[in-house]
Amino acid sequence: MNSALTAAEDKMKKTAASLKDGFAAIRTGRASTALFDKIRIDAYGDKQAINQVANIAVPEARVVVITPWDKALIGEIEKAIRTSELSLNPSNDGKIIRIAIPPLTEERRKELVKVAKAQAEQSRVAIRNIRRDGNDELKKQLKASTITEDEEKKYATELQTLTGNYIKDIDKILATKEKEIMEV
Repeated sequence: MNSALTAAEDKMKKTAASLKDGFAAIRTGRASTALFDKIRIDAYGDKQAINQVANIAVPEARVVVITPWDKALIGEIEKAIRTSELSLNPSNDGKIIRIAIPPLTEERRKELVKVAKAQAEQSRVAIRNIRRDGNDELKKQLKASTITEDEEKKYATELQTLTGNYIKDIDKILATKEKEIMEV
């Protein structure tokens, strides 16, 4: 396989993985520890992820319990969750933080689907940009005579197939997330 194809495939794989990570942070009606992956708090003179300073558990379908390892951080964690874009209202008893995940309204579900579609479209654009960069690299290799015209055409076709496959993957990931958001 050509180096331009290999590099393009690696980048496409990372783009799809990045979309999955982004979707993990989109709240559905269910409780999930992934909701808190992107939230950072000031702890020990640095920004830390909540899962680096506390235990996060989901004891029930709509409840998340966060148990800080250092009780002094409980206020900081609560503040970070309250000010995040998750629109959640945590409560603490001095030892643990409980967060009830309210069911989503129909309007909010539709907003979240729009957000998911926008993220998926950004990923599709990124995949197409990777294809363009790969084609440019193949043209450079042809100009430098490291590949023949036939090889360039063959690799360009393979790159197009790769692009199509990753765009289909992104569509599948989006469909799964959309279904998850819309189910009550």
